[in-house]
Amino acid sequence: MGRGKPVVLGIESSCDETGAGIVRDGELLAHVVASSMDEHARYGGVVPEIAARAHLHAFNPVVRQALDQAGLRLTQLDAVAVTTGPGLSGALQVGLAGAKTLAYAAGVPLYGVHHLAGHVAADTLEHGPLPEPCVVLIVSGGHTSLLLVRDLVREPILHLGDTLDDAAGECFDKVARILGLPYPGGPAIDRAARDGDPRAVAFPRPLTRPGDDPYAFSFSGLKTAAARWVERHRLRGEDLSVADGAAALQEAVADVLTRKALAACRAYDVKTLVVVGGVAANSRVRGLAEQRCAAAGIELRVPPMTLCTDNGAMIAAVGDLLMRADAEPAPLNVSIDPSAPLTYAALTPLPSAPARAA
Repeated sequence: MGRGKPVVLGIESSCDETGAGIVRDGELLAHVVASSMDEHARYGGVVPEIAARAHLHAFNPVVRQALDQAGLRLTQLDAVAVTTGPGLSGALQVGLAGAKTLAYAAGVPLYGVHHLAGHVAADTLEHGPLPEPCVVLIVSGGHTSLLLVRDLVREPILHLGDTLDDAAGECFDKVARILGLPYPGGPAIDRAARDGDPRAVAFPRPLTRPGDDPYAFSFSGLKTAAARWVERHRLRGEDLSVADGAAALQEAVADVLTRKALAACRAYDVKTLVVVGGVAANSRVRGLAEQRCAAAGIELRVPPMTLCTDNGAMIAAVGDLLMRADAEPAPLNVSIDPSAPLTYAALTPLPSAPARAA
């Protein structure tokens, strides 16, 4: 067992990154990520079987490197935290099995953590404790949500709005493919947009008209509008400006995200907006959020880019908060929940009871 302040190892394996991070009392001691993204690129998206196999190969080296980075041995850990949902079933199973083994070998408690709560907690590693309350905008490949967060690990998380169809990152991936840009689409769109005019194409701003749900998101129609714009140019034999298309798409996404996030801050009289998730690394999302928050007198907090994408440090951050809140650890027979809703930061679903014989 560690001495003094508890030391928590966090494991993340919900998609295509195998992450291990170590946190002590809000301080990041180690942060290691192995990505299998290159193996998925040829397919234009994540292949679950490939992801699970990559986690198997990367798990031990990543954990070993994190311990070395922190200058610690396994026996000096005080807890292990692991993502138990949501995510790809096979990928989650690999991470959970490894985390259970480590917790058992070290004789320390295990905490099951909700993946999205990890993204929220990532900001604490850079900027300290979250203000209570704060509005959190989560934007990633699979999730776009507006949350009202008070105490992240002690109180329920209030969903103000979620995406009704495609998430923002999913929209970027799909439109990037239509534009002939590589996977992953988010970074490719961001790079291409640097040379484009964001006003060149009048893409729609979904769910921003009077009477629409003020906090819900929908990016499927935006994706379709981009596809039709590309199709029109190709049918007419006209040159297609990929840079203009990328810049206009990025502007539309950033406009909708920041407009709704600021509206939530005003409606709930919240003075801090936290933007997290992989799409928080997008330069225009960051830039427009900074501009609009400054104009509204709202503090903007965004984690460093290395903590925006999936990583074990964010899971360790939740585990650290749970330990300091004296939360009950998960039993060693804890299972996964690939489609877990975000209600609490701790996620410890138990195995289903066996069906009774007729």
